[in-house]
Amino acid sequence: MAFFLSLEPSIITIYMIKGIIVGIIAIGGIIQFFRPQKNQSADTAKDITTVYTVPQDVEAVLKKSCYDCHSNNTVYLWYDKIQPVRWYIEKHIKDGKAHLNFSEFASYSKKKQIHKLDEIAEVVEDDEMPLSSYTLMHRDAKLSAAQKELLISWASSLVNAADEAAENK
Repeated sequence: MAFFLSLEPSIITIYMIKGIIVGIIAIGGIIQFFRPQKNQSADTAKDITTVYTVPQDVEAVLKKSCYDCHSNNTVYLWYDKIQPVRWYIEKHIKDGKAHLNFSEFASYSKKKQIHKLDEIAEVVEDDEMPLSSYTLMHRDAKLSAAQKELLISWASSLVNAADEAAENK
């Protein structure tokens, strides 16, 4: 009889573990139906390219390394279809666009535009962008030394031109 009493808690434990696993799988399945809206827009009326000359090589680097989080056009990969991964990614995109949005750049005041260009040069030079969590899954977004120099010199030249124009007024 003591043998059966000792089995009872382990059987209960097994059923509890099975119930927890089934619950987790059910919740995981249900949350797949709650997807945030995709960050994709065809509107380019306020894009940075409407305000500043962006050379093709600079634009290519920006699109590959920056636009997924800092524009209204994110290129989604296979794992972006899985919740809660998508929620995590959408939060990064929302935060990134709140800080700098290349698709809305023309709507910024001139002073804010210059400040953002100065920040671009600074964060690229300090290796703060792109985020390591982003380049972990997007290896081709990692900036080479030449790409860093390209972005820094482009952004800095626009800031310097704006400073010179302000001095000449």
